[in-house]
Amino acid sequence: MKVSDILRVKGGTLFTVTPDQALSAAVDTMAQHDIGSLIVMDRGELAGILTFREVMLALVAKGGSIGGTTVGKVMDDEPITCTPETEIDELRRLMLGHHARYTPVMSQGMLMGVISFYDVAKAVVDAQDFENRMLKAYIRDWPVEEPGDERKAAPN
Repeated sequence: MKVSDILRVKGGTLFTVTPDQALSAAVDTMAQHDIGSLIVMDRGELAGILTFREVMLALVAKGGSIGGTTVGKVMDDEPITCTPETEIDELRRLMLGHHARYTPVMSQGMLMGVISFYDVAKAVVDAQDFENRMLKAYIRDWPVEEPGDERKAAPN
């Protein structure tokens, strides 16, 4: 399974901000849309990512107030990225290794979407559920051995 498979199911809604935007406005956007990250774009290029982690660190640093802070002052300006062709297992290892909860998906310099660790976990669970259903259906359809059947198991 690839990142493109998750993006296809997830949909294409993206929320972005610019580095010079007020952090308070970005937090409002995140709360209003119940999202955990915003992609920071500057002149059409990926400049960074803002997640609740950066917001919390800014709140602690500023004594509980974000005041006139801008997104650019607190964003992660070197987020890990992946491509639509990245395999899910590779992305999972990458996200775990970097403690990343959100990963921008880039293709030839263009932002294609954002994958969250929740998206990855859900895709893995859905794939396992599908495989389990298929295996159970296969087992249920297994031919029943008749007495005297030639297909008996060989003795140990």
